[in-house]
Amino acid sequence: MQTQEQDIAGIAVARTATGQAAAVLRRSALHDDLKIEIFDSMAPLEAEWRALERDNLASLHQSYDWCLPWTETFRRPLAIIRGSIGGRTAFILPLEIIRNRGVRRAEFIGAQHSNINTGLFSTEFLSNGDLTPAQTAATVAALRGKADLAILRNVPLEWRGRKSPLGSLPAVENQNRAFQLPFLESFETSLKQVNAKRRRKKFKHQSRILDAKGGYEHVIATPDQQHALLDLFFRQKATRFKEAGLPDVFADAPTQATLHKLLRRQESASLDATLQMHALRLTGEHEGHVPAIAALSRKGDHVICQFASIDETLVPEASPGELLFWLMIERLHKEGVALFDFGIGDQLYKRSWCPVETTQHDLLLPISAVGHVAATIQRGITHAKTAVKSNRAVYALIQRLRSRHGTATAGADTTEKD
Repeated sequence: MQTQEQDIAGIAVARTATGQAAAVLRRSALHDDLKIEIFDSMAPLEAEWRALERDNLASLHQSYDWCLPWTETFRRPLAIIRGSIGGRTAFILPLEIIRNRGVRRAEFIGAQHSNINTGLFSTEFLSNGDLTPAQTAATVAALRGKADLAILRNVPLEWRGRKSPLGSLPAVENQNRAFQLPFLESFETSLKQVNAKRRRKKFKHQSRILDAKGGYEHVIATPDQQHALLDLFFRQKATRFKEAGLPDVFADAPTQATLHKLLRRQESASLDATLQMHALRLTGEHEGHVPAIAALSRKGDHVICQFASIDETLVPEASPGELLFWLMIERLHKEGVALFDFGIGDQLYKRSWCPVETTQHDLLLPISAVGHVAATIQRGITHAKTAVKSNRAVYALIQRLRSRHGTATAGADTTEKD
């Protein structure tokens, strides 16, 4: 295990005329008396990592059990940033190094399949606000030689009422937003946020269609069912991507292996789960057929739908994907969940369920001269994608062209979401 350190000198607290001014300076001194270290492995940080991730608002995607399978499978070089104050860990940013077109990018571990990233911060550090310019400069210095550009993708600058300490870093708004359904005091009240009458009418219509064909059941996969259901998802999703003319971001063996590992990382004494498979399964006339699958992650009171798929060969008129969401949301409402997160990406079904949209940003921190150029290019790419997506006619044309070319785009770089 190798580490690099970068110290920031503490700032002396000057005597002031008022106690209030002195308190401000003391907070500043605490905030800047920070040591930055870069770790190339996860194990030395496990205890303090797990302590920080207990924060309910810290993203599951920076949890130890989420990050470990990605590192075990992809084996990319790691550059895990730990900031400490007085020997106590203030924050951890779990980064890996990805080489692409001659540029070394430091990104959150597994970022290509993350829906939200926050980093991990202590309560003490959170109370002090944003990273200071001195701390940012120290982080850049510590990463020098390891990366050209740090890209922290899909970071909400404010999340559930809390401002991100990363908000002071240079940022560009991500072209995609995330969509959430807050759970209120009752299921009925929660539904009223998205037109309860229409929702219930649709649910009854879907149920009648499937009941006429023999019925259905909501399956929460047991340990011996999880892997087969995940493999079925890969097949269903591959079909959907091919029909849409899009590259299959789940097709590569390392990604599939990592997701299988995540299925095994679940606390038996807790409702939390890194990945749990759900499905709608038909009974009766089409016994055993699975027309809809979803994978959920849970950390505290936050549930994320990581991915979902449908099979329209049977009963497409019943909108099985939407029906599965109803069943999952209804169940989770009884289990103390506060927020159901449909994840990043603008889809009509998400808008139909979600009264809340969360804007996310990509934070760009150049390390080298090459990184400064890459950051400028990255901003341009993101702005272009945003412009295209905001023009529905142009975006529809691009989607049609993709469908025509089909597998011609299958070899495209999929490290970035569209």
